[in-house]
Amino acid sequence: MMDKLLETFKLAIITLRANKLRSLLTMLGIIIGVSSVILLISIGSGLKIYITGQLQGLGSNSLYVMPGNLELQPGGGGSGGTPGAGTGILKFTLNHYHELTQKGTTLQAVMGYSENNGTVSYAGRNKTIQVAGVGYQYPGVRNQYPIQGTFFNFSQQEAGKKLIVLGKTVADDLFGNEDPVGKKVTLVDNKFTVVGVLEKKGGFGGVDMDNQVFIPFTTAMTTFDVDKIQSFWIQAKDDVPIEEAKEEIEKILLRTLKEDDFSVLDTGSLISVIAQVLGVLTIALAGIAAISLIVGGIGIMNIMLVSVTERTKEIGLRKAVGATPKIIMTQFLIESMVLSVTGGVIGILLGAAGSLAMRSFLPTTVSFWSVFLAFSVSVIIGVVFGVLPAGRAAKLNPIQALRYE
Repeated sequence: MMDKLLETFKLAIITLRANKLRSLLTMLGIIIGVSSVILLISIGSGLKIYITGQLQGLGSNSLYVMPGNLELQPGGGGSGGTPGAGTGILKFTLNHYHELTQKGTTLQAVMGYSENNGTVSYAGRNKTIQVAGVGYQYPGVRNQYPIQGTFFNFSQQEAGKKLIVLGKTVADDLFGNEDPVGKKVTLVDNKFTVVGVLEKKGGFGGVDMDNQVFIPFTTAMTTFDVDKIQSFWIQAKDDVPIEEAKEEIEKILLRTLKEDDFSVLDTGSLISVIAQVLGVLTIALAGIAAISLIVGGIGIMNIMLVSVTERTKEIGLRKAVGATPKIIMTQFLIESMVLSVTGGVIGILLGAAGSLAMRSFLPTTVSFWSVFLAFSVSVIIGVVFGVLPAGRAAKLNPIQALRYE
């Protein structure tokens, strides 16, 4: 029995090698599908590791107040499920900022935060960047400090001074080797004085931190003509339990806002939300990529059906000399599986290579379960999409097959 199976396997390999180009093109859908799934899962895992690391760097006493009701609920109740976003309508004002800073006895630092896009110009050089309106505590809250000059202070923030701190990439692009501190740049038709340049930080949450400029959030409100603050980054006092600080923030804000108007997340909750969102997104993208696996399977089935037609006489001859329908079916199933599994292995290698190539800017990882899943799907596709052509070959009448022209 084993000898017959081995002989059938060898015959299948010989047949596929005789049509190398056709075999390669047939495997293409499987290769693309498997490599895409491996790469997307790897990127999702890498983003999760990177963003989690960045958030943990903020410290266990950090809190984030965002608009809308974000609940960690599986289908609406309890904790630990998928995140459900609320309305997200901006309702934070300067009054809320002052309430938190003046009445938050458990709070060490309260930082208003907003994001806008703008073009910063200097000496004929222009750069479109993200403008972050932040509080004077930004370096300590986000663990990013000036390497040139300084950061604006509390009194400058409260006065809404037109001061700007440059990300490292922005400073290099606009000034080159020139010292930017003290120079004037133009932002949204306003002149801003450069007071500092921040150390290189890299990406965070999909944003290049070095390709940003930072101005007081009070100044950002007047510059971009808005009366709302997008969010707050808050640090609780070191000796205060994080839940106590969280409750105080909610108590202060609920004096003028409704429960659905905002969410208060500690670092752990924020990590959980982002991890869950990235997990769902990764699975969704991998699922979309997996569609090409189905297309690849259909391609294998079509080529195998064509092969059955082309080899009708060969099948008839083999049956005439004693090959059973089971042997014929096994041969075509093996051919289908070899195409699918070989494509899967090549796809795994290409996906892993792509993952390694991305490690220079993202901590991508190729997990065992993603490789196992991709390989298993390849085997299943080979069997499922090989059954029809294999069955058709096995059912051929040897006499009619020998007469086939």
